[in-house]
Amino acid sequence: MFSKKHAATPRQSAPMASTGSTFSVIGSDVTIKGDITASADLHIDGQIEGDIACASLVQGESSHIQGAISAESARIGGAVAGSITARELVVLQSARIEGDVHYDTLTIEQGAAVEGRFAHRETGSAGEPALSDDDSEPKLHIAS
Repeated sequence: MFSKKHAATPRQSAPMASTGSTFSVIGSDVTIKGDITASADLHIDGQIEGDIACASLVQGESSHIQGAISAESARIGGAVAGSITARELVVLQSARIEGDVHYDTLTIEQGAAVEGRFAHRETGSAGEPALSDDDSEPKLHIAS
């Protein structure tokens, strides 16, 4: 009876591990001093002192990042002291950014605070032209 229940548990968890999607979470009780590089999606609620490079970043409201951020997509909700470079960037109303912002597409919620410059990216991260639906017009979305 116990062996059947015990044998069923590994089979149920195996498909989850083989899906290929990875997601890393840095909890609110974690402080990291150093650079972070992740090929996976990253959710940060803690404190980071260093640069971050990842596929997709979600920053929680209570999080603080001191360093540069580079991501394909980023959703910023906390404090950032450093530059941000992202193909798709969403700045939530709770965000406080001190640094330059480089983007392909940008959405800013009302109430967000940014001290720095906004610049539409001229080239992609690999030196290739940035992806855009039209020839050269930057995209800006203002969320209400």
